[in-house]
Amino acid sequence: MRERIFLFIILAFLGVFLYIFQNYVNTVVGFVILCVCMTIYCLYLVAATKYQKRKLKKHPPVVNENYKPFVSIMIPAHNEETVIGNTVENILQLDYPKFEVIVIDDRSSDSTSVVINNLASKYDNVIAFIRDKNAFPGKSAVLNDAFKIAKGEAILVFDADATVEPDFLNKLVPMLEPADVGAVQARKIIRNKDVNLLTRCQNNEYTTDTHFQIGRDAVKGAVELRGNGELIKRSAIEDIGGWNNYTITDDLDMSTRLHIKGWDVRFCPDACVYEEGIVCLMPLFRQRRRWLEGTIRRYLEYFGAAMKSRKMSLRARFDMAIYITQFIMPLWFMLEVAFRIIKLFTDKIDPYSLHNVLWSSLIVSCVVGLGFFSAIRYSLRRYDNYPRIKAFWQALETTVYFFIIWFPMVLFICGKILFCKKDMNWGKTAHGLVMDEKNSRHELELQEV
Repeated sequence: MRERIFLFIILAFLGVFLYIFQNYVNTVVGFVILCVCMTIYCLYLVAATKYQKRKLKKHPPVVNENYKPFVSIMIPAHNEETVIGNTVENILQLDYPKFEVIVIDDRSSDSTSVVINNLASKYDNVIAFIRDKNAFPGKSAVLNDAFKIAKGEAILVFDADATVEPDFLNKLVPMLEPADVGAVQARKIIRNKDVNLLTRCQNNEYTTDTHFQIGRDAVKGAVELRGNGELIKRSAIEDIGGWNNYTITDDLDMSTRLHIKGWDVRFCPDACVYEEGIVCLMPLFRQRRRWLEGTIRRYLEYFGAAMKSRKMSLRARFDMAIYITQFIMPLWFMLEVAFRIIKLFTDKIDPYSLHNVLWSSLIVSCVVGLGFFSAIRYSLRRYDNYPRIKAFWQALETTVYFFIIWFPMVLFICGKILFCKKDMNWGKTAHGLVMDEKNSRHELELQEV
C-alpha cells in the first residue's frame, strides 16, 4: 500500500507540474532540460572513469596476497537439470584455494535434485541442499536458507547457467578487502549473443550497463548488484538482516539496503560471468517485467530511508536520485503527449496545433533516442572493441530494442502497482536451451516448441 500511495503522489505531482507548465512554458523545454541534465551527469561519469583509469595507471593498487577469505558459492536451482551439472563442473575449476559450493534445489519438479546429489557424492567441496516442497518460494528465501549452513566469510551467488574463467575469484576477491566494502559485482556477458537479434541486443544492453556501473563505481555512487556473479561479505549480509523474502529482485533490493546501511558496493569489470541470453520475445518480456517491477518497487519502498540515512554517502544518494530519472522520463513523455492531445479535443481543434504536437513529440523522441544511441555506441566501442560501423548499427538496433522493451514496460508496471495486488510472480527464465552457438538454430527450434 505504501508503494501505491508513493507512486500516486509522484504521478499526481508530475501531472500537476506538466499541466501548469503547459499553460506558461512549452513543456518540451522542460523535458529537454531533463535530458540535458542526464547527459551532463553521463559525461561526468565518463570523465570520472578516465580520471580513475589514469590514477590507477600511475599508482597501481597494491593487492594483498594474504587476503584469501573462505568463500561459500551458492547456486539456487529450480528445474535446472539441463544446466546445473555443467555449471558446477565449471565453477569447480576456479583457481582459488578456499571455497565450497552449495547447490540448492528449490522445489524442482524435474531431476535437478538427483543431479545435485550426484555432484555432492562425487566432489568433497560440493554440498547438496534440497529444500522442502512446502518451503517459502523465491530466490531470496533460497539464499537465506543456504546462508545458515554456509561457512564462508564471503558469499558468492551464481545463477544456474553461469560459467566463469578459472581466475574469476582472484580478480573479484581483492576488491572486497576494504572495511567499508560490503559487496562486489562482476561484469555479466551474454554467452550466446550471436544467436539472433534479441540475444545480440541483450548483450549490448549488458555492455551499456557495464559502462554505467564502471562510472558509478568511479564516483563512489550507488553501484548495484546483478544477482549473477555477486560477492558479498558475511558481515554485510548479517548487518542488513539477510535477503528480503518479499522482493522479486533480490539483488537490487540488497544493493539499496547495503547503501542505506553505509556499505560500499564495487564493480569489477575484469571478472566476467557468462550467462544465457533469451532467444524468444515473450520470455524476454516476462524477465524484464520482473526486473523493472522490482526496480520501481525498490525505489518506492526505500527512497525515503535512503534520503534520511546518516550512513549512506551523499554521492550514493545523489547518484540514486539521478538514476531514478530514467523511469520518470517515459512517464513524463507519455503524460506530455496525453495532455497535448486532451487539450486539442477540449479546445477548438486547430490542424496547425496538431501539427505542432506531432512535431514536438517527434523532436522529444529523437532527443531521447539520441541519448540512448550515444551511450550504447560508446559502450560497444570502449568495452567490446567494436569497429565504428558495427558499433553504429548495433547501437541503432539496440536503441529501438530499448524503446520497444522499456518504455511501454514502465507504463505497464506503474499501472500494475497502482491498480493490482502485489504478487510474487517471478517469471522464471528457461535455461539450457542454448549451450553452443554452433548448433544454435536447432536449439532455437527446441525453445520455440
